Amino acid sequence: MERDMRAILCNAFEGIAALNLADIAEPHPAANEVLIDVHAASVSYMDYLMTCGGYQMRPALPYVPGTDAAGVVVACGDQVTRFRPGDRVCCGNWFGGFAERMVASESSTALLPPNVDFAAGSTLQQAYLTAWYALIERARLQAGETVLVTGAAGGIGLACVQVANLRGARVIAAVSSAAKAAIVRAHGAEEVIDHSREDVRERIKTLTSSEGVDVCVDNVGGPLFTTLARLMRWNGRLMPIGFTSGEVPSLAMNLPLLKNYSVVGIFVGAWKERFPHDAARAAETIMAWVAEGRLRPHIDRVLPLAQAPEAMSAVASRTAQGRIVLQVR
Repeated sequence: MERDMRAILCNAFEGIAALNLADIAEPHPAANEVLIDVHAASVSYMDYLMTCGGYQMRPALPYVPGTDAAGVVVACGDQVTRFRPGDRVCCGNWFGGFAERMVASESSTALLPPNVDFAAGSTLQQAYLTAWYALIERARLQAGETVLVTGAAGGIGLACVQVANLRGARVIAAVSSAAKAAIVRAHGAEEVIDHSREDVRERIKTLTSSEGVDVCVDNVGGPLFTTLARLMRWNGRLMPIGFTSGEVPSLAMNLPLLKNYSVVGIFVGAWKERFPHDAARAAETIMAWVAEGRLRPHIDRVLPLAQAPEAMSAVASRTAQGRIVLQVR
């Protein structure tokens, strides 16, 4: 029997103005999926970009935004072996999280540690798996290397700061305002650069004795990326993840040639689809680190589901620190 549920719907690729709270039919899990009673869902820049039609993929309209959630398993597809009804989990999908129920593949779902609540759990999948994939899988980050993270106070940025710090790297955090300096320092940044008022090139040259950075994780793009491309160390890894500035930059290829550095793309969603077992194992390690207190997700604020447009507006204007969470149940 069909059941209705509350959900945030995106009715057109027109951003926040196209969102509304509605009653829709609940989804059904495929053979390799679990159905989850969503208790909390976090809001990311990717969610916002998708509602604007600016993301790499466009769901069929209308659709329910929301990549990351946490809750309780209520049903499992026939091929699911790792979960059963009643399990507390965090989960990820391309969309569907801003609703009372969502489906997620078995490989994109992880058991939530008993000492981690649903609000914190809803912030883990996208942000920390992206940090893992960027720094551990792709950059092969080594202890003692210098890592620069841009957009460092956002959800993914803060996760990268924490994971780099946990791996023994020296972390430089680039933020867009002085108000964001305290949070990145509290999560492991040794140095902070406010690129809204400081000369990034000169600060990095000073902080690295003109050697440059070993790894740069860039969430911003635009002119900042162009500057960073001239500040890489020999054998460095320049890693574009996103473009919150709104501008996708170009790169003069003589720059990586002269410094022998690599440009390493990071698209965690594609990695999860192509290598689901690797992603699932990484998620299990991340859950253990969170349970042990070695990783500390930061929640900017918790809002009711109906206030998803307000949450997305804060993310779009880059005023949120860490993740904003929607309380669904």
